[in-house]
Amino acid sequence: MAKNAKQPASHEHPAIAEAKRVLEVEAAAIRGLVNHLDDSFVDIVELINASSGRVVTMGLGKSGIICKKISATLASTGTPSFFLHPAEAIHGDLGMIVRGDIVLAISNSGETEELVRLLPSIKRIGAQIVAMTGNPASTLGKTADYHLSAAISKEACPLGLAPTASTTATLALGDALAMALLLRKGFKEEDFAFLHPGGKLGKRFLRVRDLMHSGGDVPVVNTSTSMHDVIYEMSKKGFGITAVIDSNQHLIGVISDGDLRRLLQKDEQILKKTAGDSIKPNPVTISGDELASAALQMTEQRKITSLFITDDASRVEGIIHIHDLWGLELF
Repeated sequence: MAKNAKQPASHEHPAIAEAKRVLEVEAAAIRGLVNHLDDSFVDIVELINASSGRVVTMGLGKSGIICKKISATLASTGTPSFFLHPAEAIHGDLGMIVRGDIVLAISNSGETEELVRLLPSIKRIGAQIVAMTGNPASTLGKTADYHLSAAISKEACPLGLAPTASTTATLALGDALAMALLLRKGFKEEDFAFLHPGGKLGKRFLRVRDLMHSGGDVPVVNTSTSMHDVIYEMSKKGFGITAVIDSNQHLIGVISDGDLRRLLQKDEQILKKTAGDSIKPNPVTISGDELASAALQMTEQRKITSLFITDDASRVEGIIHIHDLWGLELF
């Protein structure tokens, strides 16, 4: 190519250019909310935190979809919440709201007819109303007990019609409210896991007590039990081990399949002896309150397949097998 030849101009695809423009507009809309936060946000956090009722989100159209997501986030982080469709509320479902509830009504214009018509009825029920709008001077903004501004300068839609930046800003403000409440309530990972028992995080916080075998499923013999009956107990319960307890029900040792094989090699008369003659003392145990992940680490580090669960007085409460733990895929 000649030294002074012109380089071909690089042209950005129109779709990429438009996508960047939309993202910039929506990002600016969220950043703009920061300046709208004031003491009313704190008041609303304290109101919801102190309430024994539910947060009932209400909105129509795209705002209704945002409401559903906000309710889902609130509910999963310790604040009971559900979505109520305004049109359904007008036709009877308003009975789902009770005194003490907090209605989070969302409308960008603040003039959504179905919402505005419900305001007097909601107040008569005795629920408080928190409005989230783009216009504090709107009917909804002025009638509500509290108002959160989700005002934006413009929509990302090139026609200025489709709710885009406004719904993004509202969703972000709902997330901000949920996270502020999470901190105010002292909501922890364990609490989150309790509300998500089917997820991986929920499994991480399972306790040994939740998984252990207990009652008649636990292999247990007394010190006076004959070795013949010890073998029967081990075979019947299927753990390859049995606990040996004294007259006070305290765990004093265990006998495992491996112990039994080693004893048979050393003493041909072992079957004529008792469990007390054959125990391995000071067995590894774990508390039922420990995490299942701790039990798994203990079994793998000690190269054992079963752990007995004991209380503070060394009484046997249950047993857990490594297969109970492997199935959880904790790591």
